[in-house]
Amino acid sequence: MSDISVSVVIAFHSGYGHTARMAEAVRDGAASVPGVGVELLPLDALSEQDWARLDGADAIVFGSPTYMGSASPAFHAFAHDSSGRWYGQAWKDKVAAGFTVSSGMSGDKLHTLHYFTVLAAQHGMHWVNLDLLPGSDDSDLNRLGGWLGAMGRCPANDGPELMNKADLLTGAHLGQRVAEHTLLLKRAEQAA
Repeated sequence: MSDISVSVVIAFHSGYGHTARMAEAVRDGAASVPGVGVELLPLDALSEQDWARLDGADAIVFGSPTYMGSASPAFHAFAHDSSGRWYGQAWKDKVAAGFTVSSGMSGDKLHTLHYFTVLAAQHGMHWVNLDLLPGSDDSDLNRLGGWLGAMGRCPANDGPELMNKADLLTGAHLGQRVAEHTLLLKRAEQAA
């Protein structure tokens, strides 16, 4: 079989740096898979070139802090602005996944991940979940017990450098899983 390469873009908003740190962990996990190119794309001010990067990606991983029970306003603006892509089905059959960080143990992070899955479904994307059993203590992967995507928690007064290592490793695991599934899908498309 010929060499296959895929591209993953991590599209995220980060208010105070915690979600950016999780995005870096997701990137590192995806980049650990041979044949996978990964780019971080902060959503602060997207250019037409940035939108083209998203359109050309094989996978898009969504990331946002959870604010007031949902994705941040900046992420919601990005989702709204993607409606032209939705209408043209530009992201149909791409792989998608998501991650979020909040200061609360729950913080309604699951609602943010639900929001991402609906956005991905509207775009006709294939969602990759987190295949980990829940952790039993603060040093275990998936210590917050989510399955739709990676969740992180960092107290409001702590900077991103104090994020829980297990949360970052959970993000890296998700990135690796996205990369592997994207390669599997690309191989299936080429074999068809």
